Amino acid sequence: MSPSSSAPHSGPEGRPRGRRVPRRLAQLTAGLLLYGASSALLVRSGLGLEPWNVLHQGLSELTGLSIGVVVTAMGAVVLLLWIPLRQRPGPGTVANVLLIGAAMDATLAVVPDAGSLPARIGLMVSGVLLNGLATGLYIAARFGPGPRDGLMTGLHRVTGRSVRLIRTLLELGVVAAGFLLGGSLGVGTVLYALAIGPLAQLSLRLFAVPGAVPAATAGTASGSTAVAPESPERAILPR
Repeated sequence: MSPSSSAPHSGPEGRPRGRRVPRRLAQLTAGLLLYGASSALLVRSGLGLEPWNVLHQGLSELTGLSIGVVVTAMGAVVLLLWIPLRQRPGPGTVANVLLIGAAMDATLAVVPDAGSLPARIGLMVSGVLLNGLATGLYIAARFGPGPRDGLMTGLHRVTGRSVRLIRTLLELGVVAAGFLLGGSLGVGTVLYALAIGPLAQLSLRLFAVPGAVPAATAGTASGSTAVAPESPERAILPR
């Protein structure tokens, strides 16, 4: 056996990449839990939700299920849509489905509705800021895209349309459907749309794991064209 085949795989700094896995797992878990908690703060603010959660809240109103349960169920449904797109989930994809909805319901159980307008604004701003932080945390861990991200990038690959166009059409669709079902659309939705990109990009830079490489096939099928390396910062924001 050659020395190169027996040596542990090392990153550019000479440190084995395997040693970074515990940090990446912790970062993934923290990011997803914080994402769910921050989304719950937006719910409690009553001033508008991020696009997908407008749909989730509308479905929650329709079905009587908690919004966290709906988030989890919708994540599983969206994963089924990966099959014809020949997308393959990574461990982060599965964790995304399991953790975000649970964290939302747990936070909603302990955080009451805000009474005054200043308190509602505080919850809204806190939710957006923490959501941007959470997005960078879990994406920078590089364990695969969330279900909704994978749907977006899969449609991009199959249709040849730009990621920006695919994302815009998806989010307009889910916002419209969620609003018609009774989901909360308001100033918080607008603030989120304007702020999440810059906040998540800053968070991605802060929490980037040196030498971390995404799973070779996470999010794309064997033999297919992968999304450009910069796509997490430019497009997969959030979930």
